[in-house]
Amino acid sequence: MPTDIEIAQSVSLRPIGEIAAHLGLEDDEWEPYGRTKAKVTLEALQRRLTQPRIGRLIYVTAITATAAGEGKTCTAIGLTQGLGKVGRQATVCLREPSLGPTFGIKGGAAGGGYAQVVPMEEINLHFTGDIHAVGTAHNLLAAVIDNHLSKGNALRIDPNRVVWRRVMDMNDRELRQVVVGLGGPANGVVRETGFDITVASEVMAILCLADSITDLKERLGRMLVAYTYEGEPVYARDLGVHGAMAALLRDAFRPNLVQTLEGQPAFVHGGPFANIAHGNNSILATELALRLSELVVTEGGFGADLGAEKFFDIVHGYTGLTPDVVVLVASVRALHMHGGVSKREVEQANPEALLAGMPNLIRHIENVQRFGLPVVVAINRFPTDAPEELELIRTRCAEMGVPVALSDVVARGGEGGVELAAAVLDALDQRPADFRPLYHWNLPITEKLDRLATQIYGADGVELSPAAQKQVREAERNGWGQLPLCVAKTQHSLSDDPDLKGAPTGWKLRVREIRPSLGAGFLVCLAGDVMTMPGLPTHPAAERVDIDASGRITGLF
Repeated sequence: MPTDIEIAQSVSLRPIGEIAAHLGLEDDEWEPYGRTKAKVTLEALQRRLTQPRIGRLIYVTAITATAAGEGKTCTAIGLTQGLGKVGRQATVCLREPSLGPTFGIKGGAAGGGYAQVVPMEEINLHFTGDIHAVGTAHNLLAAVIDNHLSKGNALRIDPNRVVWRRVMDMNDRELRQVVVGLGGPANGVVRETGFDITVASEVMAILCLADSITDLKERLGRMLVAYTYEGEPVYARDLGVHGAMAALLRDAFRPNLVQTLEGQPAFVHGGPFANIAHGNNSILATELALRLSELVVTEGGFGADLGAEKFFDIVHGYTGLTPDVVVLVASVRALHMHGGVSKREVEQANPEALLAGMPNLIRHIENVQRFGLPVVVAINRFPTDAPEELELIRTRCAEMGVPVALSDVVARGGEGGVELAAAVLDALDQRPADFRPLYHWNLPITEKLDRLATQIYGADGVELSPAAQKQVREAERNGWGQLPLCVAKTQHSLSDDPDLKGAPTGWKLRVREIRPSLGAGFLVCLAGDVMTMPGLPTHPAAERVDIDASGRITGLF
């Protein structure tokens, strides 16, 4: 089978004007970025978002991530193509790839095989510059804070309590903790700080949650950046820079329109990670698609305990968006790993390991059902899957009353997604959603944390570090306690320990820090040893990427 990039480069893409017209966008509602990309205009957003939703929302999530691969993005794209094969109008909404994982371990995030969004190289490398705009806006605020400190500090900001760090869109562990201002007074105030990856920035979360330029600017102004010597909070608006930040984000705020390999519309907009941020594409893209398409497929990052839970408990609370059905992606290979098999052995039939790994799938099914949503399990099929193991998954899911469909979209594109499309359409017709969030926002912070830990992650409770206990009290004293929670934890386990596979029990969620993201409108709870700035592996994916004399890129996946 050709590589992902070879497949993407072999397809003749439709002009983006045809994709826009297929969606029903007028000529003055979009602007081209070359032949195959476009930005929706602000005027179109203002006009279209006043119209009623006509589409039904299909939410794609997955079991806990493993090195064997689950194929969630491929499935979301392939399902959209499969819906097209059965004559339904569908649009897919995805997040933008970060350069960190593109050049790290994971590779790009434009799908794979014959289930991709294109132009694949451009989407994975800079795209329309949105993530860079987020980083620039974020770092403008950081520069203004340090300038304020060195120019008299009229706000009496305590340099030891500046909570606004810097960002860059690359995995670079060396920048997790840094000292700035060295070299004398001319270079600013000496203090400790650090870098996060850009997609963990609160600015990125705001970009994905704001519903207008006015809302964007107001949310940017509400961001907590520091505390005074007296312990009072300092916000971005106090520094007078939130308007400039919004100006930098004007074009990034506009959704990007591209296409699948088979010509379905695709909005690729916003890129927060789900393990350290809220993990869903922009509400603007999803809301727009729901006003233009009969069916809208979107996906959340990592497992249902991360991106999906955050959509249900955060995004829904701000938008009212509720999925009509959830597709939960699993693979035989991944279930082998949850059953204790090494990555080297996942292709070998091993029913015992599969059954040992099934509790992870079952926990995720139960988690989705806890929100009152119908679920369809999609088995991302690999050539090495043993028929008897596929049947084991079907049988166990049938016992829970959950339909299962094979997804062969990587190898066969839309044709390989027809079975899944049929199962999803049947669920839409036969299994109405009765959505309910996990918790009410007005509950105490510790009670919300306990519900997440015990009911979603399977923990016995929560352990707050002394610092986190103090931050809980501070948040409640400042009136921030009624915000939803965005737990930042490992994506490799339902627990906060990446080495615990399956559905671990007998542990407690360790919360070490709570960071108020007041502009985004949630409290980030850092659990376990999760890092907001990832590092590179021994052999990063960047080693395989190259470009020839004609400008043709190779090695992306």
